[in-house]
Amino acid sequence: MARGHVGGGEHRTPNAFVAKLCGHGLLPAEDMSLLDSVCGTQRDIPARQDLIREGDEPGPVFVILKGWACRYKLLPEGTRQITSFLMPGDCGDLHASVSHRMEHSIATLTPARVAKVDRKEMEDLIETRPAIMRAFLWTLLVDEDTLRAWIVSMGRRDSVQRVAHLMCELYVRALNIGLTVGDQFEMPLTQIVLGDALGLTPVHVNRVLRKLKGSGVMSLSRGSLVIADVAKLATVAGFDDTYLHRRLRRPPAGREQ
Repeated sequence: MARGHVGGGEHRTPNAFVAKLCGHGLLPAEDMSLLDSVCGTQRDIPARQDLIREGDEPGPVFVILKGWACRYKLLPEGTRQITSFLMPGDCGDLHASVSHRMEHSIATLTPARVAKVDRKEMEDLIETRPAIMRAFLWTLLVDEDTLRAWIVSMGRRDSVQRVAHLMCELYVRALNIGLTVGDQFEMPLTQIVLGDALGLTPVHVNRVLRKLKGSGVMSLSRGSLVIADVAKLATVAGFDDTYLHRRLRRPPAGREQ
């Protein structure tokens, strides 16, 4: 992927990064204001553009405010392994400050709005604001547990279980940040991208998606995932969302979240 020029934009939307950190527990108003202020430098970035590449020196911290991105590694023969998906509110590479070189790349998958945060400024907030530090520790815990869940999928789940598990995970993550509408949400991931994340060929991914659709549990078309039977899909996947450590605010009876 070639790194592209990033363009500016003046319109500010509600800060998904602050909202995500509040998912662990409501932050003090001053902390929320400080986090929002460090995200002041925002840019609209096209799809399929590297934010930083493996081997680069760590620079600013990238925060995804809108759109999708991913962490990935390129193998010597040119194949790509996606190691995580970044959704609105996710922070790309804060931990990289302890390294002299990036050990993975981060790229947009869709057009995205990204905040570039000065690394020292972010680290100072974490060191001096206890509530922000606890929120970041929570996000790191979720990231680590999610990576472990992916390792289990790659090592022990068959292709149907692997696809079903990822669909459940992305649905729960989208639900937790308010991106779902009923039983569906926009998931603009191609079968090539899904294959790179799951260790499957696009043809195999297509075959599994058709099988899951035929069983009546879910369908994925035109960038929209519809889960017809969440409980059945979770059973197929052997999915337990404990590793996501989510803090959902339950909606009143009869209302969708």
